[in-house]
Amino acid sequence: METMGRRIARLFAWLGAAAAVTATGTAWAATLAEDADAVCKGLVGALDSVKIDAATFQSPSPLAVAERGPTPSGRVTPANPAFCKVLGHIDPVDSKAPPIKFQVNLPVEWNGRSVQYGGGGFNGVLITGLALPPAYPFDKPAPLARGFVTYGTDSGHETKPGEPPQVFALNDEAFENFAHRAYKRVRDAAVTLMERAYGKKPEKMYFMGSSEGGREGLTMAQRYPDDFDGIFARVPVINWVGLQHAGTRSGLASMGEGWINPAQVKLVGEAVRAACDKADGSDDALVQDPVTCKAVFKVETLRCGGGKSGDQCLTDPQIKAINTLHATYKFPFVLANGLDDYPGWGVSGEDTPAIGPTGGWTAWWLGTAPPAQPPAPNNGIAWIYGAGGIQYVFARDPKLDVTTYKPEDHKARLLEVSGLMDSTNPDLSRFRERKGKLIILEHMADYAQSPYAGIRYFENVERLMGTATTAQFARLYTAPGVDHVGSGAPANVDMLSVLVDWVEKDKAPGDLEVTEQKVEAPAFPIVRALPLCRWPAWPHYKAGSVTEASSYFCAQ
Repeated sequence: METMGRRIARLFAWLGAAAAVTATGTAWAATLAEDADAVCKGLVGALDSVKIDAATFQSPSPLAVAERGPTPSGRVTPANPAFCKVLGHIDPVDSKAPPIKFQVNLPVEWNGRSVQYGGGGFNGVLITGLALPPAYPFDKPAPLARGFVTYGTDSGHETKPGEPPQVFALNDEAFENFAHRAYKRVRDAAVTLMERAYGKKPEKMYFMGSSEGGREGLTMAQRYPDDFDGIFARVPVINWVGLQHAGTRSGLASMGEGWINPAQVKLVGEAVRAACDKADGSDDALVQDPVTCKAVFKVETLRCGGGKSGDQCLTDPQIKAINTLHATYKFPFVLANGLDDYPGWGVSGEDTPAIGPTGGWTAWWLGTAPPAQPPAPNNGIAWIYGAGGIQYVFARDPKLDVTTYKPEDHKARLLEVSGLMDSTNPDLSRFRERKGKLIILEHMADYAQSPYAGIRYFENVERLMGTATTAQFARLYTAPGVDHVGSGAPANVDMLSVLVDWVEKDKAPGDLEVTEQKVEAPAFPIVRALPLCRWPAWPHYKAGSVTEASSYFCAQ
């Protein structure tokens, strides 16, 4: 009796015989030959240091939406086609280092392309490649359903319950894997698997990552420029050493009397909107130009008078803490690529509701209680990441009192880590020469990392390579009002299609459109849309409904 895998494979082989046609006009399609289940199981085994631990054929699965999730997109489990799920690992050189684990998903019908998914935070969790990629619209078929091979990795370590996420950094090999080596090695392993399964190497390879995954994307463009044809880096934590130190400094500033309670956070958010919301010509409760707003808004206007305090004003220590957040962090020496500072954070989105890692100040900076040592679960994520990073990554002393830490006492280690982690090299000439395409997206109400770090990086690329040359292969977009993970304002856009069109059809993107969608399957209705403007332009209101993108235009 013919197996389900064989029937599916035979059907796809018949449908794909005429083949999809790429932009170059070359016929290109592949299927898992004959019995897909047998082909899948046959992938198990060893390839030198790469071990394929399991390969199982997965039947098609429907769309599912959870009632709750860490992020809006995290509630959506996209529909998947029949595919071969491959789990493997790469053995370490140091016996004390963990292996690099990975998952590769091989669709029965392959379009000749692949997408590598980036990680997040300090990683330590296997990225399956089965979720929606960064910024992806909820109602679009996921990359695997579109025929892409998808894959991801845990970056070479596994975070254990109750353990700080930075513990792995005490091992040199594990930390270097996290910095860059894991993504390269898994990419190469995935190529080998594609060739074994389909008899062909991928024709086009893409990388999509957000936050730490965005840093990984820029790392690939800088360190391994021959490996990917298109890269999407959303809210990338590129000046990593600077971010950990600036986040720690902001936490120290909010200790004790500097801590700001949720009611006062709302007070600041409303004051920022009152000062800047109507600057674009509309009253849409959204600061469209946060760069100008940062110069206009003065937190001192909220100072308590006559020695008073309360939810409707701010004390001097609280004002000092906010100004510390907004200020540039300066190192006493130069780090990788000539940088010696980290840009301060901006304004807007301070009171975006905190739901897990979603939100403004309360989620990322302040938490629901003042910073503690060791960091407590109710502290802000930036303190948990930054203080732990100081202890485990830079000082390599888990018992260090972070209030006593001085960067100059650990200069050699900071320089070493900066060389590994700071994806700030503006020389993308090799990536451009081989016709790679890069898209960076910054969210302007992001308090996990400063969007100004990514903006500065892009401007450094333009400064080194020239504005006209940079425009041939790179784009920077900025989304007003959006927090780190895509909440607060319209943030969804199909960047995978934009990248494919640019890479394969030479269709360079201009201004785009972002949407805000309800997590209600199957329609996922759009409640609001805005232009997504190329930096340095912002949306300006002209006429019509403030929920329609057509009511705005992009201009500097």
